[in-house]
Amino acid sequence: MLVLAGPASAETIRVGMSGSYYPFTFVEQDKLKGFEVDFATAVAKETGDTVEFVTMSFSGLVGALEANRIDTISNQITITPERSAKFAFSQPYVYDGAQVVVKKGNEGTITGVEALKGKTVAVNLGSNFEQLLRELPYAKDITIRTYDKNIEQDTALGRVDAFVMDRVSATQVIKEKNLPLALAGKPFSEIQNALPFRNDDKGRALRDRFDAAITKLRANGTLTEISKKWLGDDVTQK
Repeated sequence: MLVLAGPASAETIRVGMSGSYYPFTFVEQDKLKGFEVDFATAVAKETGDTVEFVTMSFSGLVGALEANRIDTISNQITITPERSAKFAFSQPYVYDGAQVVVKKGNEGTITGVEALKGKTVAVNLGSNFEQLLRELPYAKDITIRTYDKNIEQDTALGRVDAFVMDRVSATQVIKEKNLPLALAGKPFSEIQNALPFRNDDKGRALRDRFDAAITKLRANGTLTEISKKWLGDDVTQK
């Protein structure tokens, strides 16, 4: 748990994240780092609040938000119709796409999402990628496995045929981790990631305050700076 000091009158905002989704949120030498950490810190600085990072399994984050154990989630949460019906979302701060990743050497056979028929595909537990796969017209021909960790390692070892995550994270995993992995085809679904808040008066008010800060950070170039620092490109603009 990391607490960043703010003004004495500031509200303490509990920001949930997994701490295990490189390069967005990860732990290095016992320090929480990543795009999401810098982003949430910048937003809190703009609003004058104190931010308290609370790490837990990704699959537990939504339940923690619903149970009022955290106030929002900064972990590349994709806006979906189901989530929009339950939560009040900020404006998107990352624009990305769903990407198929395979063991290096197999990208010539599994050339994209259309080639997943008859394959075993891994997704992170609690992510929206399982739903994206189940919405495909040939979903019944895909065996989907959900993981809390080791999704990249099991693909590299051939235990599953492929995994699906956002293209930005997949590109960074291939770049930074010593694993034989490759992108397979182009992104097959546009995704927009934002901060979810409880859909009550307090949650919506907090959403509005954070939303105003995001608008300022986009206009003054801070979002672009954070994105290029961690991702080498600006994914904060549509």
